[in-house]
This record gives sequence, structure tokens and C-alpha cells, in this order.
Amino acid sequence: MTTLEEREKDGLKIMANNRVWTAALLVIGDEILSGRTEDRNIAQIASWLNMQGIRLTEVRVVPDDSQVIGDAVRALKDNHDYLFTTGGIGPTHDDITVESISNALNLPVVIHPEAEECLKQYYADRGGVTPARLRMARAPEGASLIKNPVSGAPGIRIGNIFIMAGVPKIVTAMLESLNGTLSGGKPVLSRTVGTWDGESRIAKTLQQTEKDHPDCKLGSYPFFRNGSGGVNLVIRSVDREALNRCAQDLIGRLLKEDLSAIDGAI
Repeated sequence: MTTLEEREKDGLKIMANNRVWTAALLVIGDEILSGRTEDRNIAQIASWLNMQGIRLTEVRVVPDDSQVIGDAVRALKDNHDYLFTTGGIGPTHDDITVESISNALNLPVVIHPEAEECLKQYYADRGGVTPARLRMARAPEGASLIKNPVSGAPGIRIGNIFIMAGVPKIVTAMLESLNGTLSGGKPVLSRTVGTWDGESRIAKTLQQTEKDHPDCKLGSYPFFRNGSGGVNLVIRSVDREALNRCAQDLIGRLLKEDLSAIDGAI
């Protein structure tokens, strides 16, 4: 027979397992907002976070403006379990992310000794560490580093903030070095049901199905190919059994209403 204390501990474990961990992403750079550079990090960061059991719930894109960056950092770090930033940690004068975040946290900027050593090793046969390259060793005081096996400059972690480069290949490497190091919950699973019928015809069925399956979220994504159109209906849940029940129910409802339904994406 379990004691009250044991039951309370079990209850806390269940609550912890059911907790939804969230993250925000702050994309920094005038080049993104101008359209000159296409952001390719949002999708890969969202996918990686989901594998860690963390949901990306907000993304902001801001210019290279210290005040705007600082305001966004303060807001996002307090409203999410984690905040990731991309861009603005390179060697040039307009790379102001480190200073902006340090100011937002009321922390001084220092040359991180481990980061400096990483740069010295990387640039040993590449002309050495110049003053410009040394800028990539700057960090808020008290920060730790995110490994970067692609190039010399590491990312930075300070509290629940992860400061990363803007280059997608480097972001990938930094995320891989963080695998399994963050607390998270259950990853979100998904299953797709395709239909050749339009959104207006399936809207009511979709709404009612989601209402009857509270453990699932449904989204509709129209497509047009070769003169024909349809909708891919994506079901998401942290519970695989609930996900499958919802998918089968949705297929059955669509077919019952003489609508097309395909188990899988079209």
C-alpha cells in the first residue's frame, strides 16, 4: 500500500511529464527584414526543439537595433522556458547581438577565455586572431559556451538564452552539440490525412473532429498542383494513441460525408 507521500511524489512526476515546455526564437538582422537573405533557421530550430520535447511558440524578426533587440529579449525570455537567438555574433561592427543582450541583462561584456582559446586554435594556420576575430569571443559575464565544430566561434548560453550564429550550417552544428542537454516534455507527434476537397467543404467536419478529440490539434494546409487542389490535414498530439484515434475518426467522417480521404499527405 502506498503512502500519501509516495502518491504525492507520483503526482508530481505525472505533472512534470505533462508539462509543456516552450521556446521563443529571435531572428536578428537587417538582411532578413530587407529580403536580401532568406531565413532558413526557423524550420530546423522548430524541428530540433520538438525532438527535445520543447515547443517553439513564438518567433520574432528584429533589425540590428540594440534597443529593439534588448526589448525583445526581455519580453521573450520571461515568457518562455527558453529563448534562442540567431544572427549578429560575427566579427563586424554591425554584429551587436552580444552587447544588446548583455545590456538587456545588465551584465558587462567580457572576452570569454575559452572562446578566445577556441579562436586561437581555429585561426592558428589562418592568420591568427585579429582584433576583428577577437570580437567573436565576446560574451555576457558569467556565460557558458555552445560548441561549434564548424568554425572557430562558439555560441553562448546565459541563463535560459541561447545565442547562436545566423549561418544555417553552424546553427545545425550548435543544435547537435545541445542534444539532450535541455529539460523538456513529450515531443509532439503528427499524422496527416489528405483530401482533394476544398477547405470550405471540410471546415465543419474539421472543427467538430478537433472538438471531440481535445488531446489533438488539427490544422489545414491547402495545396494546388497540376490544375487540381486539395488540403492536407495535419493532426498533432503528444499521445500516439490519441493521434491515431483522431486520424481514423477524421477519415471516417470525411468518407461518411462523401468527401475524399487519404491516410497520408497528398
